[in-house]
Amino acid sequence: MMKDRPEHKNANDSHMPASSLAAIALSASSTWVLKHVFRRPAANFPGKIGLYADPRLIAHLRNRIREGSIVVVGTNGKTTVTNLIADAIESSGKTVVCNRTGANLDSGIATALLHATTADWGVFESDELWLAKVVPDLQPDFVVLLNLFRDQLDRSGEIEHVQEAIVSALRASSRSKLVYNADDPFCQAVADRVLNPHITFGVAEDMRLPPNSVSDSGLCQHCSSMLEYEWRQYGQLGSYRCPHCSFCRTQPHYAAASVDLDPAGISFAMRFDGRDRRIMSHLAGAYSVYNLVAACAIADQCRIDFESVDAAIRGYVPENGRLQAYDIGSLRVILNLAKNPTGLNQNLRIVCAERKPTAVAFFINDKEADGHDVSWLWDADFQELAASENIRAYAGGIRRNDMQVRLKYAGVEAQLVDGALDFMAKAQSQGPVGRLYVIANYTALPHVKAELDEAARKKHVSTASTAGDRPIAVIRPHETEPSPHGNRSMTIMHVYPELLNLYGDGGNVAILAARARARGIAVTVDLVEHGEVPDFETADIVFLGGGPDREQQLASSSLLAQAASLRAYVEDDGVLLAICGGFQILGSEWLLGDEVVEGLGLVDFTTKRAEGGSHNRIVGNVALHSMLASMPVIGYENHAGRTHLGPECEPFGRVIGKHGTGNNDSDGVDGVIYRNVIGTYLHGPLLAKNPEIADWLIERSLERRARKEGRKHLPLVPLDDAEERTANGFMSRRLGVSEKVHDAHFRAWR
Repeated sequence: MMKDRPEHKNANDSHMPASSLAAIALSASSTWVLKHVFRRPAANFPGKIGLYADPRLIAHLRNRIREGSIVVVGTNGKTTVTNLIADAIESSGKTVVCNRTGANLDSGIATALLHATTADWGVFESDELWLAKVVPDLQPDFVVLLNLFRDQLDRSGEIEHVQEAIVSALRASSRSKLVYNADDPFCQAVADRVLNPHITFGVAEDMRLPPNSVSDSGLCQHCSSMLEYEWRQYGQLGSYRCPHCSFCRTQPHYAAASVDLDPAGISFAMRFDGRDRRIMSHLAGAYSVYNLVAACAIADQCRIDFESVDAAIRGYVPENGRLQAYDIGSLRVILNLAKNPTGLNQNLRIVCAERKPTAVAFFINDKEADGHDVSWLWDADFQELAASENIRAYAGGIRRNDMQVRLKYAGVEAQLVDGALDFMAKAQSQGPVGRLYVIANYTALPHVKAELDEAARKKHVSTASTAGDRPIAVIRPHETEPSPHGNRSMTIMHVYPELLNLYGDGGNVAILAARARARGIAVTVDLVEHGEVPDFETADIVFLGGGPDREQQLASSSLLAQAASLRAYVEDDGVLLAICGGFQILGSEWLLGDEVVEGLGLVDFTTKRAEGGSHNRIVGNVALHSMLASMPVIGYENHAGRTHLGPECEPFGRVIGKHGTGNNDSDGVDGVIYRNVIGTYLHGPLLAKNPEIADWLIERSLERRARKEGRKHLPLVPLDDAEERTANGFMSRRLGVSEKVHDAHFRAWR
C-alpha cells in the first residue's frame, strides 16, 4: 500500500466532479485527525466519509491505477491471498495500492484509493456481500473467488444469498476475468451463471486429509441431486460430479500437484509461465495450498515473473494476525484467525500436527462483525484435540463459557483465560510447552494481537497465579463407566445428517450421547444418510436438524415416504427432537421460498409466511421459560417461516426477557411438545446450555425402553453441569432474564 502519503490532487483527479474533490479533502482531514490526534489507524473512516460526500467515489478514483486492478473475494483466505499478490507485484518492481489490513468493505477500499496518489496495480480484498457495491464502480481486471463456506449465518445468510451477491457484481462488470476455485462446487455454480471470462485453479490430486465430521452441502448446484466425489479435500472441496446432470468440476488451468504437507511448511508443483515450478512456503495447512495456487494463478495472469512470485512467497511474513508468529521470551506463539467451522478445522489440523507439548487458546466474541450466533463452534472437529495427550486447551473471549462447554463435550479440559497474556502465563506455569497457538475470531483478534505485539516488544511474559480456577468434570464421549442402569444401551438416530445439520444442530446428538455415556449407558449413534430407509423401531431417540431450503425439501420428500413408521414411533412415545427445519417438517405444511410444501402431519401446526408476505427473518438470542427446566432455556433463533400451533398443542416454552420472538410475531411462544416430541426453533445447539432438556429426552427414552422390556425404570444419576449452567447464566443476564423474572413466568404459566 502507498504508505502515509497525504491525499492530494493529482493529474488523474483533474476531471473529477466537485463531490469527489470534497470527498478527498474530507478524507485528508479525517486521516490526519485519526493518526495524529487519536493515534488510531485510518483504515475505514476516511473512505466512509468520502463515500458519504460522493457515493461513486471508487469509480472516480479508479483512474489512479495505471495498469489494472484485482479484487479478491471468498469466505476464507482473502487477506492472505491479497497480501501475497500485492507482495509479488511489488517484488517485480511495480507499485501497488492495497487494503492490506483486511478493511474489506467499500469504505476500506475507498480509503486505500484515497491514501494513494497513483499506482501501477490495485489489489483489494472485498467482503462477499459488499462485492456488488465495489465491482460495478471499480470495474476490476480480475475477480479472484477463493471459496464459499457457511459463515456468519445470522449476518450473511445461506450460501445461496452470498452467491447471488457475487453473480450480481460480476454481471455488472462483464469484462472482469473470473479466477475461481474449480474444486469448490459453490464457486463453480457462480461461474456457470455469468458470462465473464474464466480462469480456474485447484489441486490436482487427493491430499488424503482426514474427513471432517461436518461438511457443507453435497448437493448438485443445478438439479439438487447428491454429488459424487472421486476425492474430497475438506469441506465441499474436491473432485465432484453430479450423477444426474452435467454439473461437475472443471479441470483447473492452474493446479497443485505432488503436494507435501509438513508442520514446518508446504510445497507443491504447478505450471507457471508455461514451465513446471516448485512452490515452497513456510505457511502451514492444506488451505494454504489453495491460497498459494490462487496467488500464483493471478500473478501469472498479470505477467509477473516467477522469481518475483517465488521471492514474495518465501519471504512472506504475516503481520495481520493470519498465521503470524511471535518469539516472546522462550515461547513461540502462532496467532491465526478462525471465524467459521472450515477455517477452525484447518487450524485444528495445524495444532494437532505438533509433536511436542502444545497449548492452544480459543478466543471467541459475538459482536456484530462476528455474528451473534456461536452455534458454528459445534460444527468444528474439536474431538481431534482429545486424541492428543500433548495438547492443553484454554477458552477466552466474550463467549468463553460457550467455548468451554464445547470443548467439554469434545472430551477436552479447558481452563478459562482473560486474554493472550493470561493464556501464555498459565500455559507456562502448568507444565512444559513447545509452541503456543492463539486462535481468535474477527473482533477477538485485534485485542489478542495487541497483547502479543506488546509482549513481543517487551520480550517477556509474567507468570500468573492459577488460584481460583475450577477444574472441569470432563464428559468424555467415548468412555463408558459401569452403569447404575444395569449397563443398558441406547440408540440415537440422526436422520439425514448430511442434509439437516445447520447451525451446529448435530451437536445435540453429541451432547445426548456424551451425557448418556457419562452415566454408563452404551450409546450407538445411527447416522441414517439420504437414500437409506430409517428403521425407527430400533431407535430410542430420533433427531432431525435444520437445513437450507433445498436440503430441507429433499429430506422432507424422503421422510414423507416414511411418515407412517415415524408416526407409529411417535404414538408409541418414541423420543424425538426436531430443530428449525426439522421442526417445520413435523407439521401439516411448511414453506419452500413462497411455495407451500406438504409436511408429515405428525403434530397439529402449520408454517406460513409472515403477515403481508414479508420475507424478514426472526433472528437473535432468546430465552424461554419451559415446564421441562428449572433454568431459562437459552438458544438462538434464525428462521423466516412463522409457525402457528393448533388449539390443542402445547408450546415448548414461552419467550421471556428483553429479546426473542419464538414461533411467530404474535404468540410469544416457541416450539411444540407432543407426547415425547420436542420441536423448537432454538439453535445453539439447543442442549449445550440446557442440560435439563437433554436429560428429559434421555429419561423419557429410558422409561420407554424399561416399559417395553417389562422392568423398572431407574432415575438418572445427576451430572456436574457447572460449565453449562455458567454459560446459561451469562446469556440469561444478557437477555435481561433474572431468577426473579424466570420464577414469575414459571408461576404464571403453571
